[in-house]
Amino acid sequence: MLELWGLFVSAFISSTIAPGGSEAVLAYLVAEKVQPVMLLVIVATIGNTLGALTTWWLGSLTAKKFPAEHLLDKNKQKALRWVQHWGYWSLLFSWLPVVGDGLCFAGGWLKLPLFLSTILIAIGKLLRYLFVAYWFV
Repeated sequence: MLELWGLFVSAFISSTIAPGGSEAVLAYLVAEKVQPVMLLVIVATIGNTLGALTTWWLGSLTAKKFPAEHLLDKNKQKALRWVQHWGYWSLLFSWLPVVGDGLCFAGGWLKLPLFLSTILIAIGKLLRYLFVAYWFV
C-alpha cells in the first residue's frame, strides 16, 4: 500500500511546478509486480491529473491579478499562445515534459471549462502512463 502512496505523491509533484520522475517510479513498480498494473496506472493518472489541476487553478488565480505578458517566462507565454489557438484540445498534451505544466497554467489563465479541462488532461496522462507501463510489463 505504501508504494501506491509513493506513486501518487510522485505523480502529483511531477505535474506541478516542481520536477519529478513519476514515470521512473511507475516503471519500477510495474517491473517489480508489487501491485496490479492497471491499479498502478490509475493511481499515477489520478495523482498527475490532480497535480495538473493544481497548476490550472494557480493559472486561474494568477490571471485575476497579473497580465500574462509581464508575469510569464517565454516557455509559458508560448504555451499561452498555443492554448489560445487550440483551446481546450491543447490540454491533451499536458503530459509533455516542460510545456505540459505551461499548458495547464495557460488553461486556467484563460478560464477554460474545468470539467472539460479535467477530462482532456486525464486522457493525456492516462495514455502516457499506459505507454510507460506497457514497456515494463
